[in-house]
Amino acid sequence: MSLFDQFKTEIKGQRIRLVFPEGTDERVLTAAVELAQEDLVSPIVLGDKEAIVALSKKLQLSLNQVEIVDIKTVPTDQRVKMIQALVERRKGKTDEKTAEKWLQDENYFGTMLVQMGAAEGMVSGAVHPTGDTVRPALQLIKTAPGSRRISGAFIMQKGDQRFVFADCAINIDIDAETMAQIAVQSAKTAKIFGIDPKVAMLSFSTKGSARGEQVEKVQEATKLAKELAPELADQIDGDLQFDAAVVEKVANAKAPGSAVAGQANVFVFPSLEAGNIGYKIAQRLGGFEAIGPILQGLAKPVSDLSRGASKDDVVKVAIITAAQALAQR
Repeated sequence: MSLFDQFKTEIKGQRIRLVFPEGTDERVLTAAVELAQEDLVSPIVLGDKEAIVALSKKLQLSLNQVEIVDIKTVPTDQRVKMIQALVERRKGKTDEKTAEKWLQDENYFGTMLVQMGAAEGMVSGAVHPTGDTVRPALQLIKTAPGSRRISGAFIMQKGDQRFVFADCAINIDIDAETMAQIAVQSAKTAKIFGIDPKVAMLSFSTKGSARGEQVEKVQEATKLAKELAPELADQIDGDLQFDAAVVEKVANAKAPGSAVAGQANVFVFPSLEAGNIGYKIAQRLGGFEAIGPILQGLAKPVSDLSRGASKDDVVKVAIITAAQALAQR
């Protein structure tokens, strides 16, 4: 069973409510209708209602199973309730006037629906840059307990092979503490995707074969990750070079006795630069499908699309987001 077939089976009929702030985009609206018709999610589509209805007629789409919310015509009592909840969530950092202005933006409005429990997750980014999706999520949903930062992972899939690569999307400068948190977040993501995590903390060194601050950072990150998640202590190891992490013969020579070396399936890179380059090499030269980025570390799931995303990409990201939401129920 493919990854998406597996997720479809799990989320079908669960009526997971996802909000799509970009409802006037053809790709997003078509995907939302398809997801609803297959009973995979219950979509809440934001945007000008007349424009959405007109687009649906043009595309010959039925909106019977899609909830449309025009944020410009939301009833006053609901808007006041959302403003008050936003101000309270911001703990004095945002006044009512600013909150009201924020809620005129579809991404902030959609994020508040998730924060208030009216939706279980959000999918955006088809027409907005990453910051417009991530910023409201960090300000309103915030990070999950135990996480101080979010990160971006990719599921790399080819045939029956499935790996997690992180961080490939968010944190440019990664210190030991951040790398440790990424390791724990990525192990949790792996479990959602049916992977029993074996986490390799990657470096150009294996077990101290090289020296320097960059190696020491990975060694410290490995120690911190084990402390953050003692239940995963035997499933995290580093510092490991990539070949030692995946090739049993190399692992036996370079890291004998390691429970991870030679069989790693979750790879935590020491920098965004390395992670981004690494997943693109696997995708373009190795023939792996790159699924993501999957935002990790948020208290509730929010997913960021590429602005070049296709309708099928929107469907896939929504399915992943629904699977994350189901795991949090």
